[in-house]
Formats: sequence, structure tokens, C-alpha cells
Amino acid sequence: MADPSTYRPKTGEIPESPGVYRFRDSSGRVIYVGKAKSLRQRLNSYFADIASLHPRTQTMVTTAAGVEWTTVTTEVEALQLEYAWIKEFDPRFNVKYRDDKSYPYLAVTMGEAYPRVQVMRGAKRKGTRYFGPYAHAWAIRETVDLLLRVFPVRTCSAGVFRRAGQVGRPCLLGYIDKCSAPCVGRVSEEEHRELAEDFCDFMAGQTQRFVRRIEQQMKAAASELEYERAARLRDDLQALRRALEKSAVVLPDGTDADVFGLSEDDLEAAVQVFHVRDGRVRGQRGWVVEKVEDVTTADLVEQLLLQVYGDVGGDGVPREVLVPVEPPDRVEIEELLSEQRGSRVVVRVPQRGDKRSLAETIGRNAGQALTLHKTRRAGDLTTRSKALAEIQDALGLPEAPLRIECYDVSNIQGTHVVASMVVFEDGLPRKSEYRRFTVRGVDGQDDVASIHEVITRRFRRYLEDKENAGLDLGDGGADDDLAGGVPGADGGLQVPQPRDEAEERRRGAASPIDPDTGRPRRFAYSPNLVVVDGGPPQVAAAARAMAELGIDDVALCGLAKRLEEVWVPADDDPLVLPRTSEGLYLLQRVRDEAHRFAITHHRQKRSKAMTVSVLDEVPGLGPARKKALLRAFGSVKRLRVASAEEIASVQGIGPSVAAAVVAALGEQTAEPAVDMATGEIID
Repeated sequence: MADPSTYRPKTGEIPESPGVYRFRDSSGRVIYVGKAKSLRQRLNSYFADIASLHPRTQTMVTTAAGVEWTTVTTEVEALQLEYAWIKEFDPRFNVKYRDDKSYPYLAVTMGEAYPRVQVMRGAKRKGTRYFGPYAHAWAIRETVDLLLRVFPVRTCSAGVFRRAGQVGRPCLLGYIDKCSAPCVGRVSEEEHRELAEDFCDFMAGQTQRFVRRIEQQMKAAASELEYERAARLRDDLQALRRALEKSAVVLPDGTDADVFGLSEDDLEAAVQVFHVRDGRVRGQRGWVVEKVEDVTTADLVEQLLLQVYGDVGGDGVPREVLVPVEPPDRVEIEELLSEQRGSRVVVRVPQRGDKRSLAETIGRNAGQALTLHKTRRAGDLTTRSKALAEIQDALGLPEAPLRIECYDVSNIQGTHVVASMVVFEDGLPRKSEYRRFTVRGVDGQDDVASIHEVITRRFRRYLEDKENAGLDLGDGGADDDLAGGVPGADGGLQVPQPRDEAEERRRGAASPIDPDTGRPRRFAYSPNLVVVDGGPPQVAAAARAMAELGIDDVALCGLAKRLEEVWVPADDDPLVLPRTSEGLYLLQRVRDEAHRFAITHHRQKRSKAMTVSVLDEVPGLGPARKKALLRAFGSVKRLRVASAEEIASVQGIGPSVAAAVVAALGEQTAEPAVDMATGEIID
């Protein structure tokens, strides 16, 4: 691991002009490429106090052994050079977009003497026009089959084309008029190229021009009594319209745009794009990207646009590019795309109307794609086994942690403090084992003390259940069939009163099954690994709680969200797992699930607290009677001035309850109540 100060260039040596820079490792490989409006300001930021850098940036600068740069005259040139270098060197610390599948394209090889229409996958070739991508290859073949009636372009391979020219006889498509047969000289090279260009124009969205032309030709043939030719043109027109029907209309006619949607979390992002030509969806494409560098949503969008349009020809760039977030160098991106297209290109965020609705739909598609990607990754047995093995090796455990419990604390400024416990067995969540805690012994916002209380309560209950069951439960492997119980009514964990030994034997307590409920005891098994959401303070608090109870056979670690570092007790330095580690991915999933579960519980308690009423404290007054009183009197203010006899006249309210209501309201001050959710004064 290199010290950045050893290769830091002198400030005066770095120009202030725009440019592109490259970090290289000790072997000379390029590990990161970036651009800057001012090279001096940007590069100096990498050599500031290393503790102030983002953890991913820290890893990059300590891996590098040198930095070099190239100045350019404009920021547009910087964009172009950055993309070219990323494509050439494939740096490990730059964001890489990977297609979530291999998409087929409809390709027209305009670089050949006799252009050919075909299905293509993989890298794009120079001199070939691409349309799509399509979801399925058969969709391309159906479209081509319809259009060959009107645009009989060559579709055969080079070998078939050459053989037909040698024998002087075209293939079957030439005989059924779905190929103009340039192989045998039925049309010239120029005429065939004109057909191919018309085919490309139709696929690019210029559809109405050809529809109107065929309609005029059909009417002219009918007026000249050439009914057979008019019938053929009618069939051609129907073929064009059927081809158009295969594309969904999503925007008004004439709209030429690419619409992007994005969904992301701290580790990955999914991107979807709909290619809309002449108001119709001509193709769809998706990527999943790992955030290997410190990157914002706007930066993701900028890098995405460079990748999507870096290799396409001018006809592949639409008039509008609709994105979820405006890129930081929007003006330069527009200049670059306009230069490629040969006319003005606008990059913007849709604000209203059909375009906004379509962008939201594509964003939901991206969210589903990200969820599917994570589900497939988490559901694979081999991947889960690898993740558990990596955690075992990283923490030095004697066996893989088949049962993992994670704890998180949630509160707002020390109010409604709650905690969650989630359980993963064999790398999968076991939601029946989840538990919620209401933290009672901590005043204010103190996550460290809260973690200590929660861990203490959880393992104290484990020891009590273990003692009462009369079993040596060991470390509680994940193979035990433990169905979950129900938390206490107050959200906390109720500690049962111990019974004497004779009563326990009579009740059959020598089992992890509770004889009172018929359910497994809620904390009869201990985990192999405890994970807390936090860094060294939280880990130390959990370790102290476990040591106080004598728990020495359960591994412990913490995962700090900001740095994604794994902390273990009594270690001054964290464990840094590789970004591609399946073990780190599993720990992050466990941590994020605990956070989600804690937040859900906290919101429920906060919502309940916002709807409290002075009537809640009246004994014998349940929800139905409260509704009846408020329906009769209209508000608590009017109820406050009512007599006991008036209250008792309400159906369902007896004299004793009426007296209790008068007594409770009489103790309250006349100050107005405030709705904590809206700030409104409540009568």
C-alpha cells in the first residue's frame, strides 16, 4: 500500500487548464481515469488529508504509485479523451456498466458494397447502422419479414451471395420478391444501396413519408386501372402498418428521444433506457453497475451517456435525451452529442406530461431490475456458500456462521428509541425470527448504551431459556427448526418468572418447545455471529454486554455504513473486505435489513404517539366508547365542559365511566393541544 505523498507532484507543476488524468499502480497499469476543468484543483484534492477522503478514494490513492495528465483546450475534448482512455485501459476503479443481458440488434451493414440486413449481438462494428436493441431475436425477424415486401434488401450471408452470383440464380427470397437479387444483377449497386437507405430511414422513425408515398402510388395505379399493381401496393401498405403496430406508441408523433431511468443503492445501480423514435418504442436496454468509486447520481448519468453514445454513429443519437438527474457537465455533453448527430441535441430532466410519466415508468423498471439482480445474487446457493466461507476466513471463525443476527437502533433526537434484531440462516433471511425491542433504560440519543441494553436483554433471555429447558444448546446451529414467537404487547421482551425444577419436569420443559404455547422458545438458540450496525463504540458496547453475561462462544463484529468497514472487538484497525467480496455483500444485506426493520418499528411508534388523546388514560373507555363520545359532543373541548349526567346519556356510557371521564378531563389544563404531525391546534 503506497503512501500518496511519495508520488505527489508539486503544485506548480500541475497546470490549471482542463484535462484528463490517469493514476497508475506500481506495475504501470492504469487504475483510474478522470477529467477536470482545472487539473491543479482536482489533483490537489486527492493529496489532502487521507482521512478526509471517501473510503473508495482512499483505496485508489493508496493503490496507485503515480499520476500523469494530459491537457486539452476544451471541456468537450476532455469528455472525449476520458471516454477513450476508459475504453482503452478499462481501469479497475472507474464505474463499469455491464449489460444485464445480451441484446440483439437489427443491423444494416452499410459499409459493404451491397448492404445486408441481419441480427447482430456483441460489440458494434464500424460502418454498420444498428436499430434496437430488441428483447428477442424473433421480434427482429418478424419485423424484417414484413418490411422486405417494401424494401427488398439483401439478407443472405457473404457465402450464399457469392455462390448465387457464380451460378447466376438467386435464392428463394429473390424468387418471391423479398430480395431485389443484386447478386444476379437485377438491380445495380446504387439502386440496392438506395433501398438499404430507405430501410434505415424507416427504422429510424421516418415512417409517414413511406406510408404516404405508397398510398399515393396505390391510388395512382387504381386510377390508371392497374388493379394488380394497386393490390400489391395495398399489401405493402398493410405490411408497413403491421410493422408499426409492433412498436408501442408512448409519445406524440415525431418525438425522437432516449428516456433513461435509474435506481440505486449504496453499492449498485440499475439503468434502463427506452429508445423512442417517431413516438414509438423502438428498443429497450438495461445495465447494472457497481459503484467502485465515489460517484453521485449525476456522475452516474454523465458516465452512462458517454458509454451509450460513445460508439454510435450520428443517426444513433436522438434529438432529446431525457435523464432522471441533470449531469454536472450538461452543456459539454450536449455539445458532444450535437457534434455527433450533426444537429442540436437537448439533455434535460422531464418535468410534466407524457414524458414525465414515461420516465417514471422506466424508473420503476430500473428498480425492478435492481431487485431482480440482487435476488438472483442472494438466492444462488453457491454464492451464499462462498459468502459464508469468506466471512469465516475474514473473522477467523472455526466454522461458517450459518446463523447470523444483526442489531440496529433507531430514534429521532432520542425519542421513541427502538431496536431491531434480524436473523439470517444459511445466508437467507428468516423473518419469523425477527424481534423488536423498545429501549427503556436509556435517556436521550445514546446508540452505544442502547446496543448494550439490547444485547444484554437478548442473551439474558437466551441463558434463561437454556437453563429452564435443561438442555446444553451449544452454539445454536442453523439446522435447528426454530419457528418464531410473538413479541410482547409493549414491543419489548418479557422475561418469564423462573419455575421450580419439579414443575419444569412436569411440564416437559426439557425441550426447546415452550409447553405453555406449543411454540419454540423465542431465544432458545444463540447465533454463530452477531453483527451490530456501527463502528468501534457499538462493537465495544456489545462485547461488554456479552462478557458480563459470560457469553464467550459467539463471534461479534460491526459494520460501519459510511466506510463499509468490518470492526471486531479489541482491534484498532478494521477489516477491509474487497468491494467484490460476496462476504461483504452478505453483511451489507444483513445490516440493511436490520436498519429497515428498525425504521419500520420506529415509524409505527411515532405514528401512534402522534394520535394520543387525553381520553386514552380513562379507565374503562375503549376505542368504541371514545368514538361514541366524540360523535355525540364533537370535540374534547365540548366534552370537557359537559356534566357527568350528560356524558352518561350517551349510549354505552355508564355512570362510573362518565365520572371517570369528568375526573380525567378535570385534571387536564385548558391549554390547546397541538397535532405533532401537522402543527395544527386541536380543540
